[in-house]
Amino acid sequence: MSGHSNDTFHHVRDYPHFEVPQFLGGEIHLPSIFGLQLTKFMVLQLVAVVIVFWIGTGLAKRVRGGRPVSGRWWNFWEMLAVYLRDNVVRPTIGTGHHGHDDHGHDDHGHADHGHAHAAVAEYAHPADKYLPFIWSCFFYVLICNLLGAIPWLGSPTGEINVTGVLAVVAFGATVYYGSEQLGFGGFWKALCPHMDVPGALKPLLIPMIWSIELLGLFIKHGVLAVRLFANIMAGHTVVAVFLSFIAMFGAGEFLFYVVTPASVLAQVGVGLLELFVAFLQAYIFAFLATLFIGTAVHPH
Repeated sequence: MSGHSNDTFHHVRDYPHFEVPQFLGGEIHLPSIFGLQLTKFMVLQLVAVVIVFWIGTGLAKRVRGGRPVSGRWWNFWEMLAVYLRDNVVRPTIGTGHHGHDDHGHDDHGHADHGHAHAAVAEYAHPADKYLPFIWSCFFYVLICNLLGAIPWLGSPTGEINVTGVLAVVAFGATVYYGSEQLGFGGFWKALCPHMDVPGALKPLLIPMIWSIELLGLFIKHGVLAVRLFANIMAGHTVVAVFLSFIAMFGAGEFLFYVVTPASVLAQVGVGLLELFVAFLQAYIFAFLATLFIGTAVHPH
């Protein structure tokens, strides 16, 4: 396998080819386009984009005009989308009606809340304007995670460069939505909360607190990348380790017939756990992205 046998983690690394069974040639090499070498995870990310686009447009067509969605396949995806809307985005971001109803129960707004009124006029709930981004994050990460359950493919989210870019996009969304709500300068100024301290301490405390909050903003989004990468990579690595136990013993040895069924059963168990983790990590990424956006648009 092109020198992969000495690499313990080759099952979770990115390569310019797909590994396939030996009777199919062992490897399918990917081409270089205008000097850019395509890799396995690049192709799988494009596959994930196509699948997410298909699911999103399919749901949009089926709910157009207020029609109920029919069919188990589409009901499943609708259930996930509605759950994120009703249990993550709306309650986490809220309406922004400070002093009236910050928990999302008043969807009609008041005359003295111009921004909220405009949002309600366009969306069923003010927080719904952030749904396209959160839905995109969730379904994209989920599909990328699930692709790793298909033999000879892999999970792009098990690569730190992929999750790093996802974290940068989430950071950009936080800054964009926060600046849209508070103004670009207002967003960065709001990093430091209002403090009732003696005037002599303000020149010392405010820059220090603002610097800590700025660092925390970068760290929180960095955690998005590390958390997703570590959990997805760890699952695939454990599966590879269990299966490698089989190769440690030659066929015909007594331990081979003991280790093989035990390794296969362990792989099945970890595979089921990975399936749960695929959904869980997609949910956590979407929830944290929602939380960061909510903090940006409603800093107090």
